[in-house]
Amino acid sequence: MIQAKNIHKYYGDLQVLKGVDIHIKKGEIVSVVGASGAGKTTLLQILGTLDRVSSKEKSELIINNTNINTLKDKTLAKFRNEHIGFIFQFHQLLPEFTALENVCLPAFIKGTKKAEAEKRAKELLDFLGLSHRYDHKPNELSGGEQQRVAVARALINNPDLIFADEPSGNLDSESAENLHNLFFKLREEYGQTFVIVTHNKDLANMADRKLTMVDGTILT
Repeated sequence: MIQAKNIHKYYGDLQVLKGVDIHIKKGEIVSVVGASGAGKTTLLQILGTLDRVSSKEKSELIINNTNINTLKDKTLAKFRNEHIGFIFQFHQLLPEFTALENVCLPAFIKGTKKAEAEKRAKELLDFLGLSHRYDHKPNELSGGEQQRVAVARALINNPDLIFADEPSGNLDSESAENLHNLFFKLREEYGQTFVIVTHNKDLANMADRKLTMVDGTILT
């Protein structure tokens, strides 16, 4: 699913990633842990195609048999929309839109017809226990509900990969535990691959594999 070799990232003279190699199989749930500043989020952004590798070093990034480094920006944006979903610590829902509308947005960007997008969005919200929240805006939802709406949004285009950056960092312990269990339920239901950056030890240890980052590298 993901094959990354010799991944480097520089910001000016600062080298954040120092030749990271990573291989993730389809259907795996992989956690990435490490101290703040170790390069976890930078790695997640590159693997999720939100950022590019630095060209100072020769590297390779292949996702779902596609060579990411060769894609132009427009093609890359299309690939990201169709194959990758994102869940962030702060759900980043648009406050002026309802839960249903927020979930539909990636589908609309893809060009999915409104009726089809809404049907799929309702199926996901139902699956996530939010059938009574279609028409509620984010400020009318609890933190856990907002995050589940964000999960539905990440799933709307049936992506192969889900990247999550501190997904439970803004939740109380009960909501965090429910979200963690949900990831495994989603893997069983839809077969997605998950890469999760987290400081939550319980979530990290639940994963199929736990990768530890130190100073821009992954410990082996």
